[in-house]
Order: sequence, then C-alpha cells, then structure tokens
Amino acid sequence: MSKSLYLFLISASLIAGLAGVATDGANAQDQPIKRTELIRADVADVAGKETVIYIADVMPGAEGARHTHYGDEFVYILEGSLTVTPDGKEPVTLKQGEVAHLAPADGIHAAKNGSTSEPAKVLVVLVVEKGKPLAEPAK
Repeated sequence: MSKSLYLFLISASLIAGLAGVATDGANAQDQPIKRTELIRADVADVAGKETVIYIADVMPGAEGARHTHYGDEFVYILEGSLTVTPDGKEPVTLKQGEVAHLAPADGIHAAKNGSTSEPAKVLVVLVVEKGKPLAEPAK
C-alpha cells in the first residue's frame, strides 16, 4: 500500500472517531470535537449504504478514543493537523491539504489534534451501513 493511500485511510477513520467524542448538549466552545453534518443520503443502487459528509472541528489537544467504522471513511484536512494511530502501527500525522482513506479492513484506530495550541478542521466523508453508528468505540 502506498504511503499516500495509507495516510488517506488513516485520516478518514480519525475524523469519524473524533466526531464521536464530542459531548451533546455542551456549548460548542466546550466540546473537544464538534461535528457539523452537511448532508446524509442513500448511496444510489447500493442497498443499505449511506453517505454522510460533515466538518469536524477539533480543539487543540483533543483526542478521539480508539474506535472503528461500519464502512469507508475519507478525510481531508482543511486546517491544522490530525494524528491517527491505527492499532499495531506507527502514528501518522496529516497536515492541511492532505487526504486519507480509512476502510473497515484497517481496523481500530485513535486520532487526535496534531497540535496542542491550534485547532484542526477536517472534512469527513463516510460511506457506511445505514442505521449503524458512524463510529463505534473499540472493545
């Protein structure tokens, strides 16, 4: 697997996991990760699959716990950086302008803002099983 593909895979999973860490009901400023859903739609001609696109705003130093997904995750770093750590592999840091694809076969991973002083903003595209959570904590 090429390094760019590996980075793309890692970034996507990270964003979904980070988005799942945000606390509902808290003020946006108090949330370590804020997810703003842009669109959710069925995948044409693919029963049981949907695409979800959202922006994840990740506060400085915010971390998403180890998690997995029920489909493919694509991430594009709009601002800042994101560090993804797949189980059993070295962490990979994605910076502004970099993209990654994370597939379920890549398994469990964790993610965090690559900076303790600057926020990160990530565009996330998930193609997942409809009706399943976007991310599920690792067991």
